[in-house]
Formats: sequence, structure tokens, C-alpha cells
Amino acid sequence: MGNHGRSGARGEVTPKQLDALKTTLRGQLLGPGDDGYEAARRIHNGMIDHRPAMIVRCAGVADVMRAVKFAREYELLVSIRGGGHGIAGFAVCQGGMMIDLSQMRSVRVDPVERKARAEGGGTWGDFDDETLAFGLAATGGVARPTGIAGLTVAGGHGFLVRRFGLACDNLMSVDVVTADGRMLRASATENVDLFWAVGGNFGVITSLEYHLHPIGPVLGGMLICPFHQARGFLRLYDNLMATAPDELGGATVLGTLPDGTKAVVCLPGWSGPTDEGERLLQPLTTYGPPIADQLSTIPYGALQSIVENFNPRGMRNYWKKHYLRDLPDEAIRTMVERYASVPAPLTHVVIYSIGGGAVSRIGDDETAVAYRDMRYAFVLVGMWENPGDDEKNVRWVRDFWDAMKPFAAGGYYVNYESDIETDRVKAAYGAVKHERLATIKKKYDPTNFFRLNQNIKPTE
Repeated sequence: MGNHGRSGARGEVTPKQLDALKTTLRGQLLGPGDDGYEAARRIHNGMIDHRPAMIVRCAGVADVMRAVKFAREYELLVSIRGGGHGIAGFAVCQGGMMIDLSQMRSVRVDPVERKARAEGGGTWGDFDDETLAFGLAATGGVARPTGIAGLTVAGGHGFLVRRFGLACDNLMSVDVVTADGRMLRASATENVDLFWAVGGNFGVITSLEYHLHPIGPVLGGMLICPFHQARGFLRLYDNLMATAPDELGGATVLGTLPDGTKAVVCLPGWSGPTDEGERLLQPLTTYGPPIADQLSTIPYGALQSIVENFNPRGMRNYWKKHYLRDLPDEAIRTMVERYASVPAPLTHVVIYSIGGGAVSRIGDDETAVAYRDMRYAFVLVGMWENPGDDEKNVRWVRDFWDAMKPFAAGGYYVNYESDIETDRVKAAYGAVKHERLATIKKKYDPTNFFRLNQNIKPTE
């Protein structure tokens, strides 16, 4: 299939052939110079500056099928854009075809059966807006602009993860356009192997069906602690999460406030009775005292809207992560000392609480997702504006990541990494699961047509 990188196309496409494709589409076919092309090729991470030869802005599944068949016929490199939030930038190729689902964002809720079907270009903001109208939700990302498909197929963390499992644990079925241009439905009873393996490696996900759960107001918001008390606060936080009920989710962040002050910012999301949550969080709310206690009973949608304010679109992003089983004192000391030298005010360190609840009770073999027993995902979110500052910011993130290796529990999570390394992709699933995935890849995509992803190559 030619080039296995992010750029290039083996086949040559004539204007006449492009016109023929254009006449078959309900959506748009954009090329360099067309209105909308520049906006369509830009994604969340400002470091990604690729220029596809063509962008197919799909209006529906038929457009996706036509685009895949055309790309196969002319041996074009293909990238798939859903929400466009993926930090590694796989959504945009250089010189090939970008299949853009960003116009496919509808969500249909069945409140009686407590399920929702969402198109593959939708975001968690789209999803929550519809499901919360019926008092229902599924585990979704902590930022509303995040695409539902990209988050779900990697596992999917969020405020409700410890109560309702990963986003993928709430998945009932998916529609996938495979490398031969067919649309298949995958579920626990149809194309079961594809459903187990579901991910961007195997096709274009055009819709996802989720099981929903009743959700009411939550106790959440921001609790801001002085940075000089960060070590004590993180110790209390780890002690709390070690035995916390499933209803407590969220994260704690080392960050910089708008006035330049460094701080510890706790973002809890308690979905149980308010009085119980207040008692549970009291060790944190009374420590310090805090700079600000903005915790209150708020709609779940309001909790979901907080994080996006600290991760603006278009900034230059470089991320790395570790899984952590706990926060030993030395790990806490390393985090605090390293963050003291942060080179950019928007760069922050996130300690996501993911394990110890419903995530850990799903059998390891039930999904391709691994490392369900990890208490935290430790994520270094490097974020800055000036391209001239790339080297120092990337180096700072990598050095911090190296310093945390002694405390890491191993493993890999594909959504929190800017670097693309074959060995790391294998580590995301473990050797046995990776081999199984490679076998499924050979069945559904034997030529590795879909390779702009954290790639699983087909079995030889």
C-alpha cells in the first residue's frame, strides 16, 4: 500500500476523476484553495499542520463508503477525522484523503430503553446535550469538545468512569465502514470479533450505540489549594481515592492560575447523595485552607464544561503519560518539584482517577482495553503558543516523564500520547491481546489501509 507514514499518495488522481467523486457525494469535496478547506484541516492541536490533497466532508454513511472505495481504487493515504481532538494528529494526513465526519453529529436518545445512538463525528458536548435532556448519561470525556468515537475506542475516561465503567464498557454496538467499503454492524451478537477489537485501526466508525444511566445533580467544581501545600494535599487525595466509593470520580491537577500563581486544583465529581459527598471530601475542603472552594451541587453538564476552559483549541500540545497504582511520597515530591520549573503557564499535570470502581470489575478478556487495575492515569499536558518554544517545552515534558518512570506501573494509553512508537502500541494492549488484535486486523484490513492511527499491523 505504499507509504506507511503520515504523508504521500501512491496513485495520481485527475480533475475528471475528482469531479466524478464529487457528483456522488451529498457532502462536500474540498481541495486546497476551496472555501472551508483551511478550517477543515485544522484540529485541536496547533502543532499539526498537514495539508490533505482532498477532504471529503461526509454527510452520511454513503459518503464514507464512497470515499473509502475511491481511496482504495487510487491507492490514497487516508486519515479519519471525528472530533479532531486527538493529540497525535492522526485526523489529518499530508497529501492524501481526509475523511471528515465532523458534519455527522446527530444523537438519538431512547429514554425508555435508556440508550442512545450517536454519529461518529459527534462530541461529548453533543452527546450530553441530548442525553441529559432525559436525565441520562454515559461515561464521557472530561471536556465537551472531545470526539465520542476517538475517546470510546481507546477505552474512555471521564468523571463517571468509576461508577459506570469506561466509555467502551457502555458501548452496545458500532457501525463501521471497513477497508473494502462495506458497512458492518458490530455488537455482542454481530461481528463479535470486530466489536471486541473496535477501534480506529479497523475502519471508519460512523455511529455508536451506548447504554445510558440515570444521572442527577452532582457535587463538583474546583477546589484550589496553595502550591506550597501541594505535597500534603496530594497525600490526602491519594488516601481518599484508595478507598473511595464508586460515585467519586474526577482528577487533581498541578497547574497555573490566570494570575500566574501555581496551585493544586482538585476537580471532583461526586454523583451520590450530596451530604455523603460533602463528608467524604471534607479532608480536602478543610486542608490548607484552600485558596478557593468552588464545590457545589451542579448539573452534570456544568461539571463537564469546566475542563475545556483550560485547554483552548489551537494551542501547541505535546502530551505524555504513565499509569500509576498509587502516589507514594517520593512520586508526589517529584511531581511538585518538577512542576515548579514549568516553562509555560498553560502546561499542567493531570492525575486522573480511573481505577478501583466499575472499571476494575470488568473482566480483562471482555474488551481489548488493558490495565483496568490502575488507580491513576498521570498525564503531562504540555501546552504553549509560540512555535519557537517547541524544543524547550517538549524537552521539559519528556524530562518530567522520565523522572516519573520509577513510579510507573507500565502500560500505555493511546489517547494521551503525542509520540508514535510500535513498541508502545503493543504495550497498550499487552502481548496476548495485541496478537489477537493483529489477527482481527488481518481479517478486516489485510493491507493496513487504515494505518494513520496508533497502528496495529495485520498478522503476517
